Amino acid sequence: MRSEKVVSMTEVLPNMRVQPAECDKHGPYEQKVTVILNRELKGGCPECQRLANEEREAATEANRAYEIRLSIARKLGDALIPKRFIARTLENYQVESDGQRKALSFCKRYVQVFDEILKTGRCMVMIGKPGTGKTHLGVAMANELLHNTSRTAVYRTVGAILQAIRATYDRHSERSEAEILSSLVTPDLLVLDEVGVSKEQPSDFELTTLFAIINGRYEQERPTVVISNLDAGQLSGAMGERCVDRLREGGMIVVPFEWESQRGKEGF
Repeated sequence: MRSEKVVSMTEVLPNMRVQPAECDKHGPYEQKVTVILNRELKGGCPECQRLANEEREAATEANRAYEIRLSIARKLGDALIPKRFIARTLENYQVESDGQRKALSFCKRYVQVFDEILKTGRCMVMIGKPGTGKTHLGVAMANELLHNTSRTAVYRTVGAILQAIRATYDRHSERSEAEILSSLVTPDLLVLDEVGVSKEQPSDFELTTLFAIINGRYEQERPTVVISNLDAGQLSGAMGERCVDRLREGGMIVVPFEWESQRGKEGF
């Protein structure tokens, strides 16, 4: 009869100990050694393991953010930021007055504390004269989040949104109205430009669409930056009082642009 080796419980149960070790990068550390079935399994440098875990988590977060951005862009049928505005940054916004300096400071701070902004969905409204750099700063905030964080951001004009939604009514359209609205509610930040650009009373379709977007973001506590050439008193007429009420929730930041037009100057 063939004899079989008998394995004792002391060999099967893991035995752990700690011994001194040296890491080429981080110096001495206490190395954990597990002995099982007479084999030693030595642990690595805990600092190296921590950094490796952080890199994996960052890579996973970056991939997740990329997939979300790709999905949003696909639903919109366009890039998150129009080609003309890709190079607009907070750094290349030209400051020539105290008002511009204050506006830039507000926008920089908004981006710096964006994680806190996201907790309450606090909105910002940039209002004032045309050609004063509102669009530059709005796009620059979106670009900052897209390029330097894992956050998502979209820039759109009201006119472009209405045109895109009307196009979905064509039976051959590859996108639906629900998809477009979802792509505007989903991003961490939406920069909504040219609110009230028409002097005419907004149509029911425009007011309904704007409310669907603003209210959807309000319910998800996602902040919106609204850009308009109107003054504060005219905003409710262009968007509807219900939209403005949603924007006010959580302490709306109003940034006035009261200097003369800089249109045509470098950086705007």
